[in-house]
Amino acid sequence: MSLAEKAFLGSLMKAGYLIKDTVISPDQLESTVHQELMRRMVELSHAGKNSDLVSLSTLPDLEAFGGISYLSELLSYADIEKFEIIEEIIIDVWKEREKRNILKLAGVHNWEIARVITELDKINQVKTNDHTSIQQALAVMYEAPWEDPEAVVSAPSGIKKLDEVTGGFQDGEVTILAARPSMGKSDVMLHLAKSAGWANYVPIIFSLEMPEKLLTTRLIASTGEFNRVKMRDPKKWLTQSQKDTWGDVMTNLSETNIQIYDRAGQKVGEMRAKTRKVMNTYPNKKPIILIDYLSLIQSSQFYGGNAHLQITEISRELKTFAKDFVCPVICLAQLNRSVESRANKRPMMSDIRESGSVEQDADVILFLYREKYYDKGSDNSSLEIIVSKNRNGPVGTIKVKYNVFTGRIEEFEENPSMV
Repeated sequence: MSLAEKAFLGSLMKAGYLIKDTVISPDQLESTVHQELMRRMVELSHAGKNSDLVSLSTLPDLEAFGGISYLSELLSYADIEKFEIIEEIIIDVWKEREKRNILKLAGVHNWEIARVITELDKINQVKTNDHTSIQQALAVMYEAPWEDPEAVVSAPSGIKKLDEVTGGFQDGEVTILAARPSMGKSDVMLHLAKSAGWANYVPIIFSLEMPEKLLTTRLIASTGEFNRVKMRDPKKWLTQSQKDTWGDVMTNLSETNIQIYDRAGQKVGEMRAKTRKVMNTYPNKKPIILIDYLSLIQSSQFYGGNAHLQITEISRELKTFAKDFVCPVICLAQLNRSVESRANKRPMMSDIRESGSVEQDADVILFLYREKYYDKGSDNSSLEIIVSKNRNGPVGTIKVKYNVFTGRIEEFEENPSMV
């Protein structure tokens, strides 16, 4: 039997408090005897009793665990000082074992590749070490008063005024971009994707509603300033001068390295797995995740159809996604109809549909508003980007030029209002 498992169980017997602190569960042990023995230790702990040699020796089925002699042997392997290392070894061995089991099941039941990737990614998320002592943290900061600050790397939005307010899209942060339908969410998302791609990021778009071909058409139209109606038949409707620029548009867009996944009903676990695959393809580039949109992400549990609980779970998973991959995550969200019944139709936090913990988990919340959307006779064709929440900076409103015919976003030469 595994020496690591013997040392692990022996350490639990020697230092009873470890049974409450360990990240290992009984099912992660390879030996069925060891699994059952750990379950008995957990039961004793829950009952407020010790799980030491004396307590375990009173088990009625002691011989099923090898008797007192085997328990004494386990105790001889105890090593409290190396307990965390022992845990890591057991987790690593468990991961390999689970990987083989998943691949075997996938072969027997002919699983889809996406499911295999999702299941493998679940295993990979299990970690034992996320610890930093204050001494280690302070050592990194010790010379700060005498050194130039380390440049904060962030994904640019392509909108200078917005970057001044938010600092760009930061690693480990979740941004929610919310608006009513047809307000321009997808066009803003594509603008953000292109801007990040040209800044040496790898934009990964998970489009749960719009098919890849339509997204690509929109990217071409906004980049080349082509009317979308003409994109239905470029050969027939594009002018000769527009056709002459077609190749340059293709080249510019290709340089963004945008990756598009357009399968409906994806789970966050699947997105993580696909992101890891892209990162392996582009090892020298950082990803930025863009998801369209929140309510279409599939939760891992049904929750009896309770949308509030489903969105709450997904919101937390997105935050973990951003932290684990050390990258920005931007997720689009729909607003509920209550905004339509107000005189002032600029969105508020409470308008986010099935918000759950979205308000709490998101680092930045952006709303979109167009006056012309509600007042067709208005001469104001601007798009307002309302920074309603900004965990690390001010809030405010930035106006941009928005061409609804091409989807192109451009800046206004005016300062945003900030509070």
